[in-house]
Amino acid sequence: MAADYRMFAGVNLYHFTGGPCAELVALGAARAQGARQMRCIVAVGNHGRGVIGPCGRDRQVFVDHYPTMRVIVPTPAGPRSVLAADLMPLTQRWTSEGMAGLDPSLYEDPETSGPPIIRFNPRYLEDVRSGVKTKTTRFRDPARLGPARLVFESDPEVVLPAEVTGIRHCLVSDLTHQDAQAEGLTTATELREGLKGHYPDLAGTDEVDVITFRINDKTGAA
Repeated sequence: MAADYRMFAGVNLYHFTGGPCAELVALGAARAQGARQMRCIVAVGNHGRGVIGPCGRDRQVFVDHYPTMRVIVPTPAGPRSVLAADLMPLTQRWTSEGMAGLDPSLYEDPETSGPPIIRFNPRYLEDVRSGVKTKTTRFRDPARLGPARLVFESDPEVVLPAEVTGIRHCLVSDLTHQDAQAEGLTTATELREGLKGHYPDLAGTDEVDVITFRINDKTGAA
């Protein structure tokens, strides 16, 4: 699952000479379709084997590319979600320049070590920076009032410090033209059609959160 909740699948093609595991195939498929940040990954075996933990190579790839991704692993008490970095404690990260030294900040979960994160497609960056877009409508992606980090999933990603000033719960069918205009659109119908692109199964009777925010100009961008 990517940070924007898109789902990607992969399957391993077993061969005695080796080959990529299903997890790496899924990550490759996600990257090929523009997903830069991952939220969660899980592997499941056939013949009723259930959840399967990643191999050592997979764990190293997770730490190098997505250290804060959640990984679902089997335990005696049932499946458990852990940070990728926690699967390989005190490891060194690989980069194209070689092996990097240990950096404790890499093992901090950004979702809990600072203001809450609200993720955006990078195409919205300029509209947010310019103040054209001051709202975002979310489905099953709660936010809270107060400081926030707006993360745009470009490469490299852009982070804008912000303040969530309002959260309104409403049905999709109750979205207004004003909501659409605050997102740089024109009509509520246009907003609903745009939401369907993010959430294909969204229905008019589903409840969404209309989040109002403002950029914190005093802190600047990171």
